[in-house]
Amino acid sequence: MTEANINYKHRDGITLPNSIFITSHSPSQTHQLGLIIGTLSQPGDIVLLSGPLGVGKTCLAQGIAKALGIREDTASPSYVLMREFSGRIPLYHMDLYRLEFNEISELGLDDYLYGHGLCVIEWAEKGQFIMPEQHLQLTLAYDTDTIRLITITHCGKRYTDMVEHISQINNLPDKKDLA
Repeated sequence: MTEANINYKHRDGITLPNSIFITSHSPSQTHQLGLIIGTLSQPGDIVLLSGPLGVGKTCLAQGIAKALGIREDTASPSYVLMREFSGRIPLYHMDLYRLEFNEISELGLDDYLYGHGLCVIEWAEKGQFIMPEQHLQLTLAYDTDTIRLITITHCGKRYTDMVEHISQINNLPDKKDLA
């Protein structure tokens, strides 16, 4: 098993304020990170996911959904823009990939962004201008075919506490290691 690395400093020596860096060695480790975030989530939380196509945003969102007790398929809502799920707290899973600036501003997402559920938004960088100041931002990047570099940035006390908890985890196990 290759353990996920969780650090306050990027492997290239870069540090960013309010950020930690995770190296995920498999989709199952990315999913495990989602499980952790979902377990820590509370009503009103905002989780923003950014990164290129196929990098693992939906995999991470599926882990979050599973931690909330959602059994339904939580595939990316690219063609429907948003899907709502019932779990321990409501999950509003959004995808802004197909939208332009003016379309995003006209969606009227405030009821969700300032509501009582958990908003998980893929391609959040396209709608950054409407996002609440306080949120958890995860930026996923390719390193190799299977390795992902994940930057988690916390904006606000609530999310500082979440990241502090995540940073205490020594290892994100692969699913095969859980058997």
